[in-house]
Amino acid sequence: MNDDSIRPSRGRRALVCSLVLGGGLWAGAQPALAQGYPDKPIHMVIPFPAGGALDILGRLIGEHLAQQLKQPVLVENRAGAGGNVGAEYVARAAPDGYTILLGSNPLATTALYPGLSFDVLRDFAPVAYIGYAPLILVVPENSPAKSLKDILDAARADPSKVSFASAGAGSSGHMAAELLKSVANVNMLHVPYRGGAPALVDLIAGRVSFMLLDPPQSLPHIKAGRLRAIMVGSPTRFALLPEVQTATEAGYPNLQAVVWWGFVAPAKTPKEVVLRLNAEIQKALADPAVRARLAELGVSSEPKTPAQFGDYVKTETLKWNDLIKKAKLRAE
Repeated sequence: MNDDSIRPSRGRRALVCSLVLGGGLWAGAQPALAQGYPDKPIHMVIPFPAGGALDILGRLIGEHLAQQLKQPVLVENRAGAGGNVGAEYVARAAPDGYTILLGSNPLATTALYPGLSFDVLRDFAPVAYIGYAPLILVVPENSPAKSLKDILDAARADPSKVSFASAGAGSSGHMAAELLKSVANVNMLHVPYRGGAPALVDLIAGRVSFMLLDPPQSLPHIKAGRLRAIMVGSPTRFALLPEVQTATEAGYPNLQAVVWWGFVAPAKTPKEVVLRLNAEIQKALADPAVRARLAELGVSSEPKTPAQFGDYVKTETLKWNDLIKKAKLRAE
């Protein structure tokens, strides 16, 4: 056997070289793409109607991102199914960093919707954590309830006469109220809406008994005298409402109710793009004007890496989906 019989032909050598070089070029393409990112507008999907906390925060951060990235950040409200319409849209979008979702607690309560076509932990890449705020239990100003005990006593006397509104099944307010029902061993009527803004209209009008609401939406109405705060879901008193007792002070230390917010992108979005987005979002959150506005809204912000935010979402998902299954909850 001569050497030529085991030596690749020139054509085969050329093919092998082209494949190797092509693979090398493709391997280096991801960082190159990230370096040129973004070169067109970014779509930020808000999975609830305009006027809610997500919308307020999304537009605040989007404005600063647009300035930093020198590209428009287009905010799009895609509401429905407790935030799952918008979430599914982003899960199915191209994984290129040009479509992102501003999510919150409903990302961790998808067990309420067993027929969903996407999985939060499988179909999203965590991008950036924004922060959290305590939920505030508020009642209409003319409500006879002056304390959490008043509400629970009324529910024990006649559950059909005590109702709570929420921004939808699986929202932070809904799940916090379900947790309240569990720890206090009472029953109350859930009235879900297609977002926090329409729920607020009926709450202020007295058509529902109470709501567990985030500070961005509740504080303006509390200050205006349209709503009255009777409890906060944080373990310590809330600096913006120092006179309002905590759940622990009301006798329910296991009732910890907060709302959190963060950005996710479609799974398989290039790591370099995710890291770029994380860095830019953290830069926006560190801006003095943004920090001042977040403080006014009662939002505590802290930086997290994408991996840390992913771990947080995983922990929240296990926690709340466990409650959903134990309580046998389903979206109305």
